[in-house]
Amino acid sequence: MNNLTWLDVNKIAIELYVAFPDIDPQWISFPDLHKKICGLEGFIGDSNKSNEQILEAIQMLWIEEYE
Repeated sequence: MNNLTWLDVNKIAIELYVAFPDIDPQWISFPDLHKKICGLEGFIGDSNKSNEQILEAIQMLWIEEYE
């Protein structure tokens, strides 16, 4: 697996879908989403470099994968 950073929103969404198939991303809070992203294998992004726009983009892509 390649290393992931906050700019890899599509790849992160796919990894979340694979890692957490039973979670409906529509209902996940941003703090919980942030924690799950930072815990993904291969994630090397700085945990302090995320923001609401990035988390929202990842969440929307994850919802697309989930549906």
